[in-house]
Amino acid sequence: MVRVDLRTIALNIPPQEVITNDNVPARVNAVAYFKVVEPVRSVIAVEDFLQATSEISQTTLRSVLGKADLDMLLGEREKLNENLQRIIDEQTEPWGIKVCILEIKDVEIPGDMQRAMARQAEAERNRRARVINAEGEFQASERLYDASEIIGRNPAALQLRYLQTLADIGVNQNTTVVFPIDLLKALQQNVGETNGAARPRPELSGDPQSGCR
Repeated sequence: MVRVDLRTIALNIPPQEVITNDNVPARVNAVAYFKVVEPVRSVIAVEDFLQATSEISQTTLRSVLGKADLDMLLGEREKLNENLQRIIDEQTEPWGIKVCILEIKDVEIPGDMQRAMARQAEAERNRRARVINAEGEFQASERLYDASEIIGRNPAALQLRYLQTLADIGVNQNTTVVFPIDLLKALQQNVGETNGAARPRPELSGDPQSGCR
């Protein structure tokens, strides 16, 4: 009589050295969960079902991961896990073994490859930053173009913007601003024309006291 444990068994698959499809060396370990569903076949169809399941899991792990790229190995583990579980389950089915779950636990890659991946990630972040800055400059140029169109239709807007700039400059008490009188006259004239209340300038009215006050 042979006693067979029908509970689910957690099988640690030793770390395997694999070469990915893009020629990157990696060290991968995994864990498989299986159970005996047909005790008689697990005894008479294979000498040691536990050892046999471990060996077939290791060879399948190397075979499947050797056909995958590094990006797939790092980013699509769920798909690889399902593929590994299906293949191992098909191979152990004649022994009365049912592989329920297989999970890749850890992927180790050489240090120089890790540094290369870090540089690649940094370059990608810099590229995104440049694209975002370029988009910001483009939007700003569009807004400046719209502003120039408005200022071109109303010269008083440019003069008011100039006054606002002078106010911003004059925040510092040590700043000296030279304000042209001609600009003030033109501003007064343009504002008056815009409001429909334009007044004649002193030099055109014949006033003998015309001048700057």
